Amino acid sequence: MNRTILLIAMTALALFAGCNNKQHADLIVHNAVVYTVDESFSQAEAFAVKDGHFIAVGTNDEILQHYTADSLIDAKGAPIYPGFMDGHCHFKSLGETMIRYADLVGCTSFDEVIQRLQEHAAKHPSQWLLGRGWDQNLWPGKQFPDNKLLNKLFPDRYVAITRIDGHMGLVNDHLLQLMHFDSPTGLLLDAPYDSVKAAIPRLTRQEQCQALMAAQQACFANGLTGVSDAGLSVEDILLIDSLQQRGDLLIKVNAMLNPDERTLQHFLPHGPVHKERLAVCSIKLYADGALGSRGANLLEPYSDDPDNRGLQIYSLCYYDSLCRMAYDAGFQVCTHAIGDAGVRNILHAYSSVLKGSNDRRWRIEHSQIVHPDDFHLFGENNIIPSIQSTHATSDMAWAEERIGKRVKNAYAYQRLLQQNGWVVNGTDFPIEHISPLYTFYAAVSRQNLEGQPVGGWQPEDSITRQQALRSITCWVAKGYFEEDRKGSIEKGKEADFVILEQDIMIIPLKEIPSTGIRRLFISGSEVPVK
Repeated sequence: MNRTILLIAMTALALFAGCNNKQHADLIVHNAVVYTVDESFSQAEAFAVKDGHFIAVGTNDEILQHYTADSLIDAKGAPIYPGFMDGHCHFKSLGETMIRYADLVGCTSFDEVIQRLQEHAAKHPSQWLLGRGWDQNLWPGKQFPDNKLLNKLFPDRYVAITRIDGHMGLVNDHLLQLMHFDSPTGLLLDAPYDSVKAAIPRLTRQEQCQALMAAQQACFANGLTGVSDAGLSVEDILLIDSLQQRGDLLIKVNAMLNPDERTLQHFLPHGPVHKERLAVCSIKLYADGALGSRGANLLEPYSDDPDNRGLQIYSLCYYDSLCRMAYDAGFQVCTHAIGDAGVRNILHAYSSVLKGSNDRRWRIEHSQIVHPDDFHLFGENNIIPSIQSTHATSDMAWAEERIGKRVKNAYAYQRLLQQNGWVVNGTDFPIEHISPLYTFYAAVSRQNLEGQPVGGWQPEDSITRQQALRSITCWVAKGYFEEDRKGSIEKGKEADFVILEQDIMIIPLKEIPSTGIRRLFISGSEVPVK
């Protein structure tokens, strides 16, 4: 009898000791469908987080038996993914647009543009009247506007309204006079309009902080834990860094450098930067304009404008010089190139420096129209396509009219993906909607939000759901050399994850865009999504 009691006591002590031997974590999430997005695309049920990193991922039993935590989340079967990341956007511009610009996105006529401008002007009295997002392709007749109504309604204010692509703007005569520009319609394209944008008074530091915080909250509401801002000055980057160091800006930012002398001189001599929340390892260049404003550089003239081949922004010597400078400093080059001539010029400029197989991960942003003879250059030189899936579904209604049969080699995401086995995906917000779920949906369905066209537009270049999820998580991180830190739910990586209302990997495609963001965590800490 005494021996039996002794055995019971020893067993109880062993069980007690086992409980006390559990490793303490800050957070345990269990009873979930966890898409780890690791190399094998495995699924798990639970994970533990400590000091902002995943310390274990596995089954419910494995995690609950070996870990304890003060904070325990029962996901009740909800799907969990790595935090979504936008591989190409304009984070700072989004914030400025939110607090300063009239929202002209979705206007179905120029009359509606004028109405929104009047409403904005009444609420925001200022010497400058700014707007962003108009698209003449949504209007009857699809004709570009002129500035007659702007001159009549706002004669004493500087008016500048930016087209949806950011490459064209309409300004009134009052502003033309200030800039000493001559334009009979008030329309300015690329370089002249860039000068207008540069003349707009900068926000105060307080307003810049307000704008960045507003942009961050918009990102959180859409499940984003990280963004790649495609073109920032040294002043912008230092402000973002200071807000991150203060703990105000929690979102993780990959900042591409503007190629101005001051910015390059500040960063290039010291090499790439990889901090906890900030990466600075690339330079953003422009090869051409945009397709919607007929500024994309084409090998042959536009089908609907036979005297126009678009714009080559700089000489080929310029690209060669900056590419060699970046290579020597260990920086990536990320170049906006939309037309087939623009893409070809950059492929050749990159190839002359990279000279074949490499791991520099230089990128072509948009890679929108690629001549059939040029696809192989991506793979041969490990040049990474950075795509924006919703560009295809936004442009599909008029793209063939613009470029004719060449459209079959446009928005060719699956063919581009096959060159290196991966792509970086994003939205280009505020040009497109900020939602990564829209990106995912458009990439897989090749349809707009109304489900058109049936079967998808050029569906042979759709990508799979697994590829689409990688393109907004681990491949974005890989796009700026941080795949060892983020982009998947694996032991040792930063605990960035999102809990959704529905499982986008299995629900009908049409339900994906309306799927809600339930909860969002950055480095193991929850951030507000509403």
